[in-house]
Amino acid sequence: MPKIVDHGVRRDEVVAAATRIIMRDGIDAATTRAIAKEAGYSNGVLTHYFADKDEILVSALEASHRRITERLREKLAGRTGLDALREVLLDNVPLDDERVRETGLEVGFWGRSLASADLLEVQRREAADLRHLVVSLLQAAAEAGEIRSGEDLDDVAERLLALVDGLSVHRLLYPSRLTGGRLERLILREIDLLAA
Repeated sequence: MPKIVDHGVRRDEVVAAATRIIMRDGIDAATTRAIAKEAGYSNGVLTHYFADKDEILVSALEASHRRITERLREKLAGRTGLDALREVLLDNVPLDDERVRETGLEVGFWGRSLASADLLEVQRREAADLRHLVVSLLQAAAEAGEIRSGEDLDDVAERLLALVDGLSVHRLLYPSRLTGGRLERLILREIDLLAA
């Protein structure tokens, strides 16, 4: 009797293996051979589920973003305006081991995305979703009278997202200088500056 293979499970195992390698050893270490070995499969098995390495990497990035989105959905339940914005920004910086790994994964993709149209498309799409959420929360805060600034909310969103990205990279590179407490304080101060 032939062995029944669950293709979805196998794809997920390969993506999980790629994610582990990227988080542990960096994106350059995520070769198809290393991914296959980490997943416990032969290199040839990967070709049954993915067109190429970039498709595996895109799948790993999308899987990470789905986990983050689900976590945020739970955190934002019942929250609006600046309260929700605070949660979104703090959830997107490396304040614990899980978010350090997620940030490392994300940052690892940035350079490669500039050389891969598929990865760049995913990066831009996912970043646009986060930006839309931040702008929406800023608009809700403004409508509720929580924001005192007359500044363009698109500009505010860009500044906040750039702050999140910059501080996240600094936290990964200089953890003794930019502690988790200091990082959180800097994010919260930006929110306080917006508040009425």
